[in-house]
Amino acid sequence: MPAVNQTGKREKIKLVFFFLILIIFTLLLLLMPRVSTPLIFGYVIYLIINPAVPALEKLGVNRLGSILIVFSSLIFFSTYPFIKIVPTISSEVENIQYYVPKIEGFVTKKYKELKYEVKDKTSYEIDDKYFYEAVDWVKNTSGSVLLNVPNFLASFLEWIFLIPLIVFFLLKDGRSFKRSFLRLIPNSVFERFYHLSYQFNRKLGDYIFAKFVEASIVGLIITSGLLIMEVRFALLFGIIAAVTNIIPYVGPVLGFVPASLFAFAEYGYGTTSGAIITLYLIANAIDMALVFPILVSKIVDLHPLTVVVSVILGSQWLGIVGMIVSIPVAAAFRLILDEVYKEIYQDN
Repeated sequence: MPAVNQTGKREKIKLVFFFLILIIFTLLLLLMPRVSTPLIFGYVIYLIINPAVPALEKLGVNRLGSILIVFSSLIFFSTYPFIKIVPTISSEVENIQYYVPKIEGFVTKKYKELKYEVKDKTSYEIDDKYFYEAVDWVKNTSGSVLLNVPNFLASFLEWIFLIPLIVFFLLKDGRSFKRSFLRLIPNSVFERFYHLSYQFNRKLGDYIFAKFVEASIVGLIITSGLLIMEVRFALLFGIIAAVTNIIPYVGPVLGFVPASLFAFAEYGYGTTSGAIITLYLIANAIDMALVFPILVSKIVDLHPLTVVVSVILGSQWLGIVGMIVSIPVAAAFRLILDEVYKEIYQDN
């Protein structure tokens, strides 16, 4: 009996120590974003590309060779387009600043026309306060973004070095890291924790990859269509549409607004503006009807109502970042709840 008690006591100590390590690690990630951001990005990229390593090993390539092939391919396919696109994007960002006053004038003109029309038909005069507050907010936000570009570029250059380094060492030493971590898991929760972590990693990697493919498809459709119509800033608007598409539900609207305002200010209410709007509607219809159901929804395996609620809660807690991570977090909670349900309600 003393030996049994001693074993049970040691198991409890291991359990407390293990969860203490998890809490400390989570706090460190939250408190040190300069380190945690590239670490998280590197880990997500690792989850996406890691399955290619054993696939190459099955073809007869040794592990180190497989890692080098996968890592070299990642570097090439991520840097080559970046090098080609950056000069064009920089030029478009610089040139579009000259169109901002034109767009602002167009929006102000249309607002005044609406205001006079409402007053003429209803005798009610719209208060200008909210409109000009909104205009000031957009201008201040845009200015703040432009002022923070140097800081972002500095962080981005740091990430360019750190993220590939993290990915390489995860590919090279991921197995040993995993074995070391598994030794810390107490026997009483080992099977459940291992199962949950495996399922979560698989879903997270698949989800991020699916969202990347989804955003790329939308961005490609928008960019190609705008280029065919010979619309200015086609690449910039395509990238905005792709990036904002990552945000569930709200993203397509955020990507549509800048292009639509530019279209109306530049081309008026004509054929070109109508074609641009139609292009965005087609791209988002393809996304919602085909790409999202096939790629994303099947991966997370969540009810649409659960997705909506999780996105709303994520936006309240962490803003745009919360909206992006809300779905994989909800999927993780779903996995945990399934395990709790099996433990409590199903017979052993």
